[in-house]
Amino acid sequence: MNADATPPPVEDLLEWRGTWLAARIAIVIVYLVSAIGHLAGFDAAVAEQAQFGMPVPALMAILTIVVEILGSLLILTGRWVWLGAGMLGVFTALGAVLAHPFWTMHGAARFDAMATFLEHAGLIGGLILVALVAERASHRGLSHVG
Repeated sequence: MNADATPPPVEDLLEWRGTWLAARIAIVIVYLVSAIGHLAGFDAAVAEQAQFGMPVPALMAILTIVVEILGSLLILTGRWVWLGAGMLGVFTALGAVLAHPFWTMHGAARFDAMATFLEHAGLIGGLILVALVAERASHRGLSHVG
């Protein structure tokens, strides 16, 4: 057996249809919970946009909710996964730069903001991987990925 080969039980788990669904749920759950929170506390969502200096904060809050929900649904349904992942990836990158500019901070605040910024980078990487898996599976005709 090749030392780099995936052990059969792990391969079985990775090939199981439920694993792909679980991975998609895991990557979008933060966006869905955020959207629900923004809907439930819309005034707070508007205030958050104003805090970050966004123009027309109410419109930006609505756009945030739409992107979080629509991007998540595209990934969860397996339709236009690239678009959903792209929407959420760009949204996450903008959020990281605008809300967590660690390069402008000092001390503990800098460390906390950098950790959050890097978590956002990890989410972006996960979204890219979701799009890659969906794209490669569609080229191989694998219907279990959708």
